[in-house]
Amino acid sequence: MQKSIGIVGVTGFVGGYLARALAARGYRVVGFSRAGRGDCDAVQEWRRSGEWDFSGLYGVVNLAGERIDQRWTQANRKKFADSRIGLTGEIGAAIRAMPEPQRVKVWVNASAVGFYGDGGDLEMDENSARGEGYLADLCVGWEQALKDADVEGVRMVIVRVGVVLGRGGMAWDRLRRIFSLGLGGRLASGKQWMPWIHIADLVEAMVFCLESDGVSGVVNGVSPEPLRNEQLTQQLAEALNRPAIFAVPGWALRLLLGNFGEFLTGGQRVYPRALQSGGYKFRHATLQSALKELL
Repeated sequence: MQKSIGIVGVTGFVGGYLARALAARGYRVVGFSRAGRGDCDAVQEWRRSGEWDFSGLYGVVNLAGERIDQRWTQANRKKFADSRIGLTGEIGAAIRAMPEPQRVKVWVNASAVGFYGDGGDLEMDENSARGEGYLADLCVGWEQALKDADVEGVRMVIVRVGVVLGRGGMAWDRLRRIFSLGLGGRLASGKQWMPWIHIADLVEAMVFCLESDGVSGVVNGVSPEPLRNEQLTQQLAEALNRPAIFAVPGWALRLLLGNFGEFLTGGQRVYPRALQSGGYKFRHATLQSALKELL
């Protein structure tokens, strides 16, 4: 029988890619949106967010979350928390309310590498301790909302996502536009580590988590080759045959983006040990491979 997977956040960048990947593999994709409908052609059925009808689903993937790359005002912080911690709690309550034989079998929930804070040069994996700062606090609360659901018989996976590079994604589209104009350069010192992942690998890793019964708990959604910001800058400039002579000082990042700009001056040297030990094979393990496909 064809399995059905529900995607919360299917109208977003990653959600659309995931829906198409699942449909191509023969899954029936159920999308959740506030309007109860959307324009992703890979979705076979639409349901309304907030009502959380998970009946008939084998699994659910929650990718929802207000964009974090904006000023962290009190109003925005409430949106960040409500769209992550609050919404994850709602999903957990809805799954827990289902009779056990009818519950989804697997729940994959997004988180972020912001969990680790600014780790400097320390090598980190899924067993590393949480970091300090607002984003770390937000990610801890986000993941705790899933853990608090404590749903019997449901395999739970938390995917801590890094910078996602893919066509149509904000990170890649901004980088390519800026560097194509010859205006690219490092951020602050450029020494901070940047955990990144190609969209194809993030999507395939999520499918891998849905299909692999032995995978549960935390999984880092990053490539096995984290790079310093200056390394990423240089490789991107070379791939586009453009100079990368500019540097954005830390004070300018803070002026333009507030607290988020300060976050960009730190980084995480994070590795995907859980995916690798589970047997996942990366399509684009190196930035050179990712850039070749993207360009």
